[in-house]
Amino acid sequence: MSEVLKPALQALGVTAGYRRRRHPAVAVLQDLQLEAHPGELITLIGPNGAGKSTLLRTLVGAQPPLAGKVLLDGVDLTTLSPRRRAQRLAVVLTEPVDVGLMTVEAVVALGRIPFRPWAGRESKRDRDAVDQALADAGVEDLRHRMLSDLSDGERQRVMVARALAQEPAVLVLDEPTAFLDVARRIELAAMLTKLTTTTGAAIILSTHDLGFALRRADQVWLVGGDGTVTASAPEDLAYDGAIARTFAGDNMSFDDASATVVVADVTSDATVHVVADGRLKLWTEHAVRRAGWALTGNASGHVLQVEPDSPCRWRLNGTHLPAATHAEGVGFDSLVAHLRGRGAARNGKAPSPTSRRAPQ
Repeated sequence: MSEVLKPALQALGVTAGYRRRRHPAVAVLQDLQLEAHPGELITLIGPNGAGKSTLLRTLVGAQPPLAGKVLLDGVDLTTLSPRRRAQRLAVVLTEPVDVGLMTVEAVVALGRIPFRPWAGRESKRDRDAVDQALADAGVEDLRHRMLSDLSDGERQRVMVARALAQEPAVLVLDEPTAFLDVARRIELAAMLTKLTTTTGAAIILSTHDLGFALRRADQVWLVGGDGTVTASAPEDLAYDGAIARTFAGDNMSFDDASATVVVADVTSDATVHVVADGRLKLWTEHAVRRAGWALTGNASGHVLQVEPDSPCRWRLNGTHLPAATHAEGVGFDSLVAHLRGRGAARNGKAPSPTSRRAPQ
């Protein structure tokens, strides 16, 4: 039996909120029981205004809890000096940090300040920690570049490296992918996942990327709109409907296959059974939903057969349908155009142009 590691960070009965001068305190999240263990990647998700930022500020000691305690390595966070806290907990913020004219190496070396005596020289351990942080964040080749010359994705990696130089037990990131393009988001997500193994740190990050949160996280902290936070495995939260209840709304639904909330594209009562395999089936079903049709496992009505050519060839027919309604074509664009035409006709609207005929 594997040993259960002690939590690196705990929230025990924490109420997070604000104290206002001459006004009653405002509680945003109440009676929280949360644990972050070494080597875990934890994603914090929830609607805007639900309290994610308030929770993060409370967990890192930027604002005290209204009730309860936050423990870092089993010690009340409020009793730790800023220096001691910085030796065990590192934070990466969303907003770009202006550090002036500094090289990447110099910025990363700032993470060693909590370990140096006042006006003390850099030690070998400091240099080793900086080298390791540069390597772990994948920015070794940027060592001598000026931070101001880097792209947003490169800068974000450098700020992660600066945090890693602190050798933290807990790394907290606030929306680390907010300003990154798709490719850079994927790179950063892969790096953070790897860091839980290479550093052993507990990594907690807030994100609006629901797909990343559910696919990558060991644990999800779901902030609801009722002042609660539900902590569980991503699969549990998705399977029992908690994700759907939190995020889905009018014309939106949670899609299990893509692990995210999607627009409910069905606009008619038309249904079709897709006959295809692998990626071809996935993208055919995507096109069907985009056209406003629903998918069904019943092959007694409309049946859509798709062949894996490039572009694909498709054929729509049905056992009880008149021959005049059968169609075939080439490419997903013609398929969507045809389905929209048929769907409009079923709803009493003028049909769109029908399919292109497949080449003979």
